This record gives sequence, structure tokens and C-alpha cells, in this order.
Amino acid sequence: MKTYRLFLAVDAIALLIAGYFFFVGIGDGSVSSFNIVLWLTVLAGIIAIVGTGYRFHTNGQTGLATGVLAILAVPAILAGLFVLSILIAQPRWN
Repeated sequence: MKTYRLFLAVDAIALLIAGYFFFVGIGDGSVSSFNIVLWLTVLAGIIAIVGTGYRFHTNGQTGLATGVLAILAVPAILAGLFVLSILIAQPRWN
């Protein structure tokens, strides 16, 4: 149950971040008619993962819900840990 909640929170944060970049991109013009289909596909995929995981949980299939949410949560957690390690270590890039 704790893993499900952790993964759901991580997926929700990832969805918020992706949505933020989408709307900022619309505002500054970097999301254009050329690449909006790609953006909408990515956002639809994230929404589908979160929605499917939540739906499985409400049907009592918490293990399956955790597995679905892990598709996005595990890479998001690893990416977050990578960024955190870069911030802490402050490596020299030259």
C-alpha cells in the first residue's frame, strides 16, 4: 500500500511537471503545430498510466495498480536521484 501511494504521488508530480512544460511551451511558441502531436501523445500516455493505476486500485487490484504506476514512477525516481546527485556533487564538466 505504501509503494502504491509513493508511485501514485511520483506519477502525479511527473504529470504536473509535464503539464507545466506543455503550457509554458504553448506560451513561448516552442510547442507548435509541428510537435503538438508528440506533446499530446506524451501527456495522454502519462494520464493513461495514472488513470489506469488509480482504476485498478479502486477495483481492489493494488498489486496490478502498483505495477502499472511503476512504469512511470521508477524512471522518474531514478531521474530525480540523478539530478539530486548532480546538485550535491557539483561536478566539473570541463
